[in-house]
Amino acid sequence: MEAFEGIRRGDISSQVGLVWRQVKEPVMVPLLRVAVFLCLAMSLMMLVERVYMGLVICLVKVFGRRPEKRYKWEALKEDVELGNSTYPMVLVQVPMYNEREVYQLSIGAACGLSWPSDRIIIQILDDSTDPSIKEMVQMECSRWASKGVNIKYEVRDNRNGYKAGALKEGMKRSYVKQCDYVAIFDADFQPEPDFLWRTVPFLVNNPELGLVQARWKFVNANECLMTRMQEMSLDYHFTVEQEVGSSTYAFFGFNGTAGVWRISALNEAGGWKDRTTVEDMDLAVRASLKGWKFLYLANLKVKNELPSTLKAYRYQQHRWSCGPANLFRKMVMEIMRNKKVSLWKKIYVVYSFFFVRKVVAHINTFMFYCIVLPATVVVPEVVVPKWGAVYIPSIITLLNAVGTPRSLHLLVFWILFENTMSLHRTKATIIGLLEASRVNEWIVTEKLGDALKGKGGGKAPKKIRFRIGDRIHMLELLVGFYLFFCGCYDVMFGKNRFYIFLYIQSIAFFIMAFGYVGTIVPNS
Repeated sequence: MEAFEGIRRGDISSQVGLVWRQVKEPVMVPLLRVAVFLCLAMSLMMLVERVYMGLVICLVKVFGRRPEKRYKWEALKEDVELGNSTYPMVLVQVPMYNEREVYQLSIGAACGLSWPSDRIIIQILDDSTDPSIKEMVQMECSRWASKGVNIKYEVRDNRNGYKAGALKEGMKRSYVKQCDYVAIFDADFQPEPDFLWRTVPFLVNNPELGLVQARWKFVNANECLMTRMQEMSLDYHFTVEQEVGSSTYAFFGFNGTAGVWRISALNEAGGWKDRTTVEDMDLAVRASLKGWKFLYLANLKVKNELPSTLKAYRYQQHRWSCGPANLFRKMVMEIMRNKKVSLWKKIYVVYSFFFVRKVVAHINTFMFYCIVLPATVVVPEVVVPKWGAVYIPSIITLLNAVGTPRSLHLLVFWILFENTMSLHRTKATIIGLLEASRVNEWIVTEKLGDALKGKGGGKAPKKIRFRIGDRIHMLELLVGFYLFFCGCYDVMFGKNRFYIFLYIQSIAFFIMAFGYVGTIVPNS
């Protein structure tokens, strides 16, 4: 009986091997060669993009193209006769949704902004669905109002349009008509008191400017390994991408917070729209097509909080990957038909800003490094040139790492983390391009109040909780098994070239599949 079972197993394995040999040469080899060609082409696009931005940054640093040299900046001064009326009227909007942990911090930071008290309006846009949180937010607003702060507490009876809908409703209030500029801060952002003094003068003295954007500074970057990885990715965005866009084409994506808009530019662009999950980027593109210029201030930093749980981070990354792809689909023809901006700016926005950074980068990272390269272990007839498999990825990785020099020793962890997250981002990108069912999914990023806990100077006590996620992420699990299989195949039948990397990357996918494992969470 055992011999019979052995024969059966031998027959099945030999039949599988026969089928594989028959399919591999005529089908798998040509398909894999096409995939390698496409991935190498996308890798070259990414390399050229990174090198170009690196050169621009070097030129900006060498020639000292500071904002004060490119645009007129003069400190605003009070007129003895006219008094404070010479200062522009500024609206400060703070949208929030069930922000139990950070509402006091955000309201306090907004009310603490230095500006003539009769020339500023603080507008708290509370979409909270928890009655107890609503009451606490309203009481906090009343407390600041009793101190003489011109603060407005605004609510609405629905959440249509989410953040974009709240901002749009806020702009409809009658008192907004007297305002010239609007500063926007998400609920976890803490601007320094001099924020308006450092941004508004650029708008006052340069009528062509529609937006001034500040940089983010992460108060909980050291919270855990995951927040360190996020810091590395976002520091590149702020150190390189935003600076390059501002210095060359006076265009970049509004980050949705820590920025000041000229209200006339916002209105001319059509105001806030909720057609995608990146209402901030949507507004920026439309305003740019109207001819407005943007300025990025790298030396002006606003404190904020990074997602410190994997669940929150996944929701955020879905929104940040799906939204731009969907906006690209909706606006590509409108951009190309526009007659107010130059051809080079159109090419920059369509090709560089959208296609390479928001579509190609996500898809190629996943397909090339997690699918195609491992497949060449199983199909050795297809060879990836060393320049495509080693040199280009190494250069791109090093160029990405320049934004956070203190984390260079974590580069290997960052590569594993980015490769693993690339599946989630690729899925979201495809959903955005195809306008599939989750295209407008909006889940507010959870804030744990790390900034508030650290306000006293000492670090809040933390502990590590190992817990399984709400559900298993099957796609990550399947990719993990695929990489593990390729690693085993490389050991048994291959040339033992990639098996260590494949095993390690498969473990990273398994960790991601079960979720939240090893996340450092503050004590409650």
